[in-house]
Amino acid sequence: MSFTRRLKHALFSFGILFMMVHLSGCAHPPPDRTEKRETRRMLVTAYDAGQKSTGWKYKYGCCLFPPVYAYGPNEGKPKQVGITSSGVKAKKGTIAADLKRYPYGTRMYVPGYGWGEVQDTGTVLKGDHIDVFFPDNDDAMAWGRKYLDVTVIK
Repeated sequence: MSFTRRLKHALFSFGILFMMVHLSGCAHPPPDRTEKRETRRMLVTAYDAGQKSTGWKYKYGCCLFPPVYAYGPNEGKPKQVGITSSGVKAKKGTIAADLKRYPYGTRMYVPGYGWGEVQDTGTVLKGDHIDVFFPDNDDAMAWGRKYLDVTVIK
């Protein structure tokens, strides 16, 4: 078989394959989901897994003892550092919010931070005030307090 004939055969096969994929729907974007999107003006602060941000201390003030909650309803009970209230490990994209308004799993887009999901809560988080997680304290402190238009997907 000559080179040109093989090339024509390959192009024809590719054309048939392309048409089959295109007509079967694989090449089309997924259908629009019935997600409810809304943009809300929110106070966005930052936190990390450190003692100041998440309210834990060492039992009896000594690092030889396990961490415990420093205040709140769980005061004195053991605390797993870096674990959110939903039980997952905190990482970039973890958001803490008022669970009465934004339940676990609510996705949000925070300008300057990116996409995240509500997996945690905090004692001062009420209404439209959220905390975004940073692995490093310096990054969390540099974020500061910002009022931003946050996209919420429920």
